[in-house]
Amino acid sequence: MQTTLSELQQLLLVKAQQAQAHAHAPYSHFKVGAALIDNGSQTHIGCNVENAAYPLGQCAEASAIGMMVVNGGSKIREILIASPNDDFCSPCGGCRQKIAEFADKNTLVHMATQQGELKTVKFSELLPLAFGFDKD
Repeated sequence: MQTTLSELQQLLLVKAQQAQAHAHAPYSHFKVGAALIDNGSQTHIGCNVENAAYPLGQCAEASAIGMMVVNGGSKIREILIASPNDDFCSPCGGCRQKIAEFADKNTLVHMATQQGELKTVKFSELLPLAFGFDKD
């Protein structure tokens, strides 16, 4: 766990928490926010959007990745996922594969608790054998 956040980590945390405030989670009440920085140094945010037909919901990470693509980004440099509680919220399996599409093994994945505690791992630690992931 980190106690001192870098300027970039602090920016991503603030942006993820702003997105988290808009999450649509009427079923789970588990509001998640995500923020990422792309290869062009642009920041993109997303929140989870649940649906009564549960499999049709969208995770915060997927929302942020979609915004990155819409805005012309093509690579995730770092991503932060903001949890609604005091546990670290790691990306689900589907989001790990979505991140893999735009990451490399050294892409940093930050997981933040509601209190702002941070855990950072390299993407390769989250999904070491990602489908189609043969990038450096």
